[in-house]
Parts: sequence; structure tokens; C-alpha cells
Amino acid sequence: MLNQLWGGGANPAIHPCGCLPAGTANIVANIYLNCNSGRILGHLACELRIYHLTPTPCKWYNGGMLLKIEDLSVSFRNDDGEVNVAAEDVNLELERGEVLGIVGESGSGKSSVSMSVARLLPSPPAFYPKGRILFDGEDTLTMPLPRLRSLRGKKIGVIFQDPMGSLSPLHRICDQLVETILLHEDMSKAAARDMALEWLGKVGIRNIPVIANAWPHELSGGMQQRVMIAMGLMLGPDLVIADEPTTALDVTVQAQVLRLMKALHRANSGVLLITHDLGVVSQMATKLAVMKDGKVIEKSNDPAAFFTAPSHPYSQSLVREARKMELEN
Repeated sequence: MLNQLWGGGANPAIHPCGCLPAGTANIVANIYLNCNSGRILGHLACELRIYHLTPTPCKWYNGGMLLKIEDLSVSFRNDDGEVNVAAEDVNLELERGEVLGIVGESGSGKSSVSMSVARLLPSPPAFYPKGRILFDGEDTLTMPLPRLRSLRGKKIGVIFQDPMGSLSPLHRICDQLVETILLHEDMSKAAARDMALEWLGKVGIRNIPVIANAWPHELSGGMQQRVMIAMGLMLGPDLVIADEPTTALDVTVQAQVLRLMKALHRANSGVLLITHDLGVVSQMATKLAVMKDGKVIEKSNDPAAFFTAPSHPYSQSLVREARKMELEN
């Protein structure tokens, strides 16, 4: 099946910048995250675009180091043996209660870094020349696969891009939520269904019996987004990785989804927020990092200060363009 997803070759085509094709990478990451005994589930996503560059303070619980990325380099090797560097010498820290926003344009390496936390990049072609990723003190790059699988979904929740492409078209909404729960929780199918229905309500879905029995293509983008948030948060993960969670929705739905993520995110967990949208960062992040060409070029523990006076010329251009778009809208 992987060969079919990759177009029949032994390895996927590699983007010139060293990144996987976005749609294919999402599908494969979905399989890695939710595959158990050959059963493939849909994964989670949300996307928005908002340009409010006055940071909204986020009050989170501060409870110790959750994620530490040390000198991480991520590369991809194609069929010809050519190596493409996606990220190099990345150092980031995330404590419990924090929201770390990683900002950068397409090809900057931000998604390669975030997907590496739970080793969701297919390997090969991905490999790690150096570095460590410590999640709660354990190195996810070297831990045994059974241990890593036990963390995916349960301790590390992921919200991928493209909600429609992330949900399985072959399963009804409630069935996908139930299967995700049963992969990680020791409970009856009936109890799992009750939990799934409860979370559909928590994310603001009305007429729950109808939506629970619907197919993904029958839902609007905003409704799919809410399902993805439920799937990503319902198991109470310690770390939530939200990769470009805010790109595809209209402004009204964007604001609703941001409020949902803030309200439902556990106070003693951490969020790794990957986006090119500074407006989303200003609304969610308690700290941020800017990436360009695979490197972290600026970090700030004070988003308000960053938006007032970014230090790197590239960061300055990002803020300038974002403010311009804010005025135009």
C-alpha cells in the first residue's frame, strides 16, 4: 500500500527543499500514527488564517520540561543517494503549560522538525544525522518502536494539515473516533462510543447523532476541523503537535477553532504549534521560534516583544507583511 501512496516507487519523490510532498506526507504520517494490525485510521487536522498581531495572553500551568530538541538535523535520501537537508542544528525547549509557535515559510523545515518528535516521517527516506528529541526525558529517536507506538495518540497527539484528506473516507465519523480510543484505552466499544459522542459535543458539534453517523465528505471544512480537534485532544495527550492548524477555514470558523483549542487543551500539557501565520501565533503562543532554510534564526520567550521589535531581518519582513495583510483585511 505504501508503494501505491508513493506512486509505485521504492521511495517517495523528494521536494527540492528536502521536504516530502505535503499530501503524501500527511497520508503516511497518518498511517504511522494510527496503524495497528493493519487497520488504518484517519488523523487529525485544523487550518486557519487570522491576522491579529496583538498577542492574546495565554495562561497555562508551568510544570517542568516536557520536550527538549537538542542539535537536531533532519535529512532525506532519495533513490539516487542524494541527501537533502530539511533541518539542521535545531535546539528548542517546551515546558508543560507552554505553547511554542514555530513560524516559517514552506520548506523552512518546521514540519520536518515537528513530525520528527513522534518519528512520523517515513524512514527511509528520512534519517537523523545527529541530535536528540527528549520527550519527558526519553529520546524518541532511539526508543524501541513498541514504546513509541504507545506514546503516539495517547501521550503525543497530532493535528495534521488538511482535515478532509486526514479523515478516512471509508469510515463514519464516530467509528473513527471509537477506533482511536480503543487503540489506546482498555474499555468496551459502548463506553468508547459514549466517549466519542461526548467529545463531539465538547467541540461544539450540534445534532450529534447525525454527525456521528455521517461520512467525512458530508461535513463542511469547519465541521471536519472540529472532529479533528476532538480526535487530537480526547485522549488527554501531554503534548499536542498542531502542524499548520489554521490555513483552510474562513475567518469566522478560524476564531471558533482557536477558542476551542484554547478551551479544551489541558493546562498541564504543552502545544507545539507549526504555522506560517503570525496571527495564529499571536493568539496562541507563549513563546516562539522562527525558522528559515532549515535553521532556527530567532527565538523569543516574549511574543509581545517579538511583534514589537523582531531582531532578525527575515523576522522583521514577516511581521511587516503580516501587518500589511491585517490592514488590507
